[in-house]
Amino acid sequence: MKRKLNCNLALFSIGGISYGLIEIIWRKYTHWTMVLTGGFCFVVLYRIFKRLVGIAMWKKCMIGSSVITSVEFVVGCAVNLKAKMNVWDYSGLPFNFKGQICLIYSILWAALTVPISGVCSLLRKRFDF
Repeated sequence: MKRKLNCNLALFSIGGISYGLIEIIWRKYTHWTMVLTGGFCFVVLYRIFKRLVGIAMWKKCMIGSSVITSVEFVVGCAVNLKAKMNVWDYSGLPFNFKGQICLIYSILWAALTVPISGVCSLLRKRFDF
């Protein structure tokens, strides 16, 4: 039990810090809620990819995009719409839904899944999380 908790904390930290850095590079800033969101997504994707070893990368990309977009929508509704924190707003982008998710970023999440999958594979082989 303690080992699984430590593994999840390590995965969460890797995902959260990595996503925060990506946001800083992309947007020049981040928000603490995005670090938490990135950490959560990485843990979920790691656990999914650990069970689906050997599936085609395009399927992993579809799964990754679906997971990240879904989590982004839930967090966006809570953080942006409900709490009025205005962390992001995609309403000016085409094919958006309530300004919280949009097709362009869902495609970017699919592309981000390629390195995520590689890191997950490396961690699984090296540390057996």
